[in-house]
Amino acid sequence: MSEVAITVDHVAQRFGSTEIFHDVTFDVKTGEVFVVLGGSGCGKSTLLKQMIGLRAPSAGHISVLGHDVVRERANVRQTIGVMFQSGALFGSMNLLDNIILPLSIFTDLPAAARAEIARVKLALVGLADAAYKMPAEISGGMAKRAAIARALALDPPVLFLDEPSAGLDPITSAGLDRLILNLRDTLGSTFVVVTHELQSILAIADRCVMLDRAARGMIALGVPKELQTQSQDATVRAFFNREPL
Repeated sequence: MSEVAITVDHVAQRFGSTEIFHDVTFDVKTGEVFVVLGGSGCGKSTLLKQMIGLRAPSAGHISVLGHDVVRERANVRQTIGVMFQSGALFGSMNLLDNIILPLSIFTDLPAAARAEIARVKLALVGLADAAYKMPAEISGGMAKRAAIARALALDPPVLFLDEPSAGLDPITSAGLDRLILNLRDTLGSTFVVVTHELQSILAIADRCVMLDRAARGMIALGVPKELQTQSQDATVRAFFNREPL
């Protein structure tokens, strides 16, 4: 796990005179689960948008598998899959058709092949029996799994998951954590996960970066359990040990 899949190099984001963060720098290694964490308003979602090419950084640059996310956006989008926080499933389509959609847009495969691939992806996330259910008929946890299946449709080497555990009960959240690790181990995919859920962070992250609103940037980078026990930063210690400042 030594090759670099993603490089974030001295990245900043400003909105007018308001600086959200500056000088954010880290690498994501191929095949690891890398978590972006921090409190509300620290810029986690903004950084995610930068990394998937939806927002250009105010300064610095980001590359995914050697492609600059701003200058080579089309190339980047062919190598990544994204699960948005809400799941963003199309309510008028059943789960199978939601997974088929990117295959219809980006491939020339015949309909039967697209459907078969979609079924395989649903099976990977434990939804083989839910192919014809509508999004309104499934639980929040199932919707998150279906969204991951859609992100996997084109076999991207890098997947971005935005708050996958948000709104889920502890048991469902733990099942989703296990799914992420199983997919990483089975497919060899690289995962970037944005979350503030401490139990999930400790369960799935190989490494993490912590952003902080007051510091307007990153205040920690490393292995979560090492940060929990060894960090000299009071905010980092408070976060990882669920202690008030």
